[in-house]
Amino acid sequence: MNGRTSTDWSIQEVARLAGTTSRTLRHYGDLGLLPPSRVAANGYRHYDEDALVRLQRILLLRDLGLGLGDIADVLDTEASAPVALRSHLRSLERERERLGRQIAAVERTITALDEGAGLMEADMFDGFDHTQYEEEVAERWGADAYRSSDAWWRGLGAEGQAEWKARADRLATDWQEAAAAGIDPASTSAQELAARHAAWLGAIPGTPGSELGRPQRGYLEGLAEMYVADERFAANYGGVDGATFVRDALLVYAAGLEQ
Repeated sequence: MNGRTSTDWSIQEVARLAGTTSRTLRHYGDLGLLPPSRVAANGYRHYDEDALVRLQRILLLRDLGLGLGDIADVLDTEASAPVALRSHLRSLERERERLGRQIAAVERTITALDEGAGLMEADMFDGFDHTQYEEEVAERWGADAYRSSDAWWRGLGAEGQAEWKARADRLATDWQEAAAAGIDPASTSAQELAARHAAWLGAIPGTPGSELGRPQRGYLEGLAEMYVADERFAANYGGVDGATFVRDALLVYAAGLEQ
């Protein structure tokens, strides 16, 4: 017997079903987003069907780019799960359409390259929209921050953008390897990574503190917390555990900066 009743699932079962972790589910519970339906005598959390529906809504909203605070507001204001899910479904259908256009654009490029035909540049970027986070960036850090970073990004050109992405990928890989090695976030090697990370951020115009070549302490601390809270960021570091290591190292580094 696994201790599950006919109407609920253990936290481990829900984590496996949803492709997430027990730690994430506990975090959602601590924030009031996903309280357990019951807590067993052994302290394990269990979730009923209503909780599974609520979790599905949470994960859908995360995929749509909402932060946990915004998700809480949505869940509080949209009491009807079917109505809310229909809205999510429409958003997913739009995303599916956009991804379909991206796939078709890449397939056309591959075909043109294989056949030695000329590229149809007007079609190559169908479905690609680097401005999709404009509203979120402007809301969090101001419209000037978005305009500055957007102008910088466009000015890099294709080669510069590729180099910047490669630098970001190397940094993410180094963070993941350091986290997997289990080193202390306050260690010299972890702090060297944190300094690289801060320099990487500070090179982006519009970043608070970029005029100094590094982000401001408050900005860096807020971003570090976001790496754990926002799964879109956590994915860059191998998930919540990796992002937690990055956060802890950055917070140590930030503590030594002036406000």
